[in-house]
This record gives sequence, C-alpha cells and structure tokens, in this order.
Amino acid sequence: MTDNFFFSPLIEQAAELAAEWHAGTYRKGRWRHPSFLLEDGDAPKIPVMAHVTTVAITVQRAGWDEVTVAAAFLHDILEDPNQLGEIMTFEALEARVGHAVAHRVREVSEAKKDANGKKQMWKARKVGYIEGLKVHSIEASAISLADKIHNLWSLNESLEKGINIFSSTKKRRGLSAGPAPQRWFYNAVYKATLHHQDRRIQVMQARFKQELERFEMLTEPMVDTVESS
Repeated sequence: MTDNFFFSPLIEQAAELAAEWHAGTYRKGRWRHPSFLLEDGDAPKIPVMAHVTTVAITVQRAGWDEVTVAAAFLHDILEDPNQLGEIMTFEALEARVGHAVAHRVREVSEAKKDANGKKQMWKARKVGYIEGLKVHSIEASAISLADKIHNLWSLNESLEKGINIFSSTKKRRGLSAGPAPQRWFYNAVYKATLHHQDRRIQVMQARFKQELERFEMLTEPMVDTVESS
C-alpha cells in the first residue's frame, strides 16, 4: 500500500475519467429504497457511476492497492459506450491512466467481438470472461468479485421487491439471459477465483457466496417454471 493511498492522484484521475465517460448512462435495473421513489411511485434511473463507485469502494475497503482501485473505477469503460455511442479503446485508456491500470481493466473486460470482429453471443462472452479469470491476476479477481457482489446484491434486492429482472418493460430492460444461465455464470465466476489464497480475496469470496446463495434461493421458482414449460 502506498503512502499516498488515502489521497491518490491516480485514483482521482480514474474517478474523473469514469464520471466523464459514464455521464448520462444508466443501469438496467431501477429498484430503489422507498425514500428514493418519485412522486408517481416509480424508481429513478440508476447512474452507472453509482455502480462503478460502489465497486471501487469495495475494492479499496478490502485492502487492495491504488492501481486496482483505479481500475475498479474504470472496470466498465472498455465494455460500455458513452452516451454518444463512442467506444473507449485500450490504447486511449492507456494514454490517460497508464499501462498498469489499463491492463488491469482489460483483464476484467468481456470481449464483445470475436477475433474476426463479429459480435459475440452472451454465452460466448461469459465463457471467455471466466477463462480469463482463471489465468489473470489476483487483482483482476478482486475487481470481478466486487463487481459481481454489487450486481448480485442489486438483483436480489429487486427480486425481493417482486420485480421480474428477467423481463423488460417500457421503463426497465430485462437481463440478457434467464435465471438458469445467470446462475451458471455467477457460480462459474466464484469457482474461477478459488485458486487464489490471499486473505483479502477470501473475504470477498465469502461475501460473494452469500449473495449467490440468496440469488439461487430467489430464482429457484423461476428456474423450475422455465424448465417445466
């Protein structure tokens, strides 16, 4: 841990870039605590920046270095276009935050296209992501676990409020895959990180497993319905 960890210019730079890039973009889900509800009873859209900040804070609180925290702020920047539809390239990111951070971001980024430039389907993207976790750095696993902990927590909160996260409405986009594939993916992510023995990662794995077990319990009736139809 560096001496300037409590104020890191690198983390500040990453947070600024993340805020600029994700400005005007929102998460799929719209669950919110009742205190956040609008006058018509609907939930406001959730800025992507809220998610990346939560992931970065989780990584920092677990004790990881400033490069990993900076990469956590930027973990979606190579995957997600900005509000203008622009794509951030690895080279452009590297020029802004340096090779170490950019490389770590690339380790936790899904390949949207295959080697021939063709758009990959959901399952192919997830398989590639999981295989990467098995060989990439322990820091990449830390960012991935923090990301998936928050994703699962958000999904679980929605499910417990009776929101069907797998279907789309005029105000909400459903998930790209159903309950069974989602359960497969999150279990595979968990297993892909188990070869790391660092205490920091083990604490994150334990928290991840709690949310995964809750997700499996909440989606069990949905899986049974799909499989029997």
